[in-house]
Amino acid sequence: MAVIALAGCTGAPGVTTSALALLLSWPLEPGRKMILAECDPDGGAVLHGLLQGTLGDRYGLRNLSVAARKGEFGDAFWRQLIALNGKDGQPESPRDRLLLPGITDPAQAASLGSVWKGLAAMFRGIETDHGHDVLIDLGRSGAFGLSGVLAEQADAVVVVVRNTLRCLQAAQARVTALEERVGDVGLLVIDEGPYPAGEVQRVLQVPVVATLPYAPEGARVLSDGAEQPRRFTRSPLMRAARTSSALLVQRAAVRRSRLDQRRAFVGGEVNRGR
Repeated sequence: MAVIALAGCTGAPGVTTSALALLLSWPLEPGRKMILAECDPDGGAVLHGLLQGTLGDRYGLRNLSVAARKGEFGDAFWRQLIALNGKDGQPESPRDRLLLPGITDPAQAASLGSVWKGLAAMFRGIETDHGHDVLIDLGRSGAFGLSGVLAEQADAVVVVVRNTLRCLQAAQARVTALEERVGDVGLLVIDEGPYPAGEVQRVLQVPVVATLPYAPEGARVLSDGAEQPRRFTRSPLMRAARTSSALLVQRAAVRRSRLDQRRAFVGGEVNRGR
């Protein structure tokens, strides 16, 4: 019941790994689904990372540009989704955590000009009509340019940063520009460095919504398809991801309420001015 965009900055903050942790730990009621869409114009990472190339390049964002030209966008979207949980042939498997893989070559981004607006509308329709949640991985550059419409239409926009001096310095200009573009930006902090949440907020001038631990071994399971250790789902990383999911949903609800109030006010002013 929320559309949440995750954006990054230079310095490899871990947007995709964080997005996968959130996807796999997101609290879902029966009948609801969670969709992660890799919308980074620089290229997606899950097909050849977590999935280790087992599915080739048959699925993904690049196929939607052809569908958009044929007027088949809606149907094609659902065909491009991959279930990251559940097993084929087992009807009891939930298959409710879905991935829309990103492009595999940045050069493919040039063909997606007509896709971004369609995706923004699709995500809003999914949330409204089906009650599913959507998480958008915008990577380092997807919150700007033509794909920036995804950030503008999201219920919440969260920038992933690490609390190191290098990452915070790299994030300052990006966070400021994104705040000016969409407003009400929040932060998801990867706790690698020495700076507490209060200091991160002071430096970047936006609130810390949630924090994930710096857990390289657990992160490699998600980023590179490394062997999953015992009780991975109960690891500090995944426990923190579950907590972060709830906080992000709250953030999205608050921001949506503010936007609805603004729209109602603007609509009232327009009607009074007629």
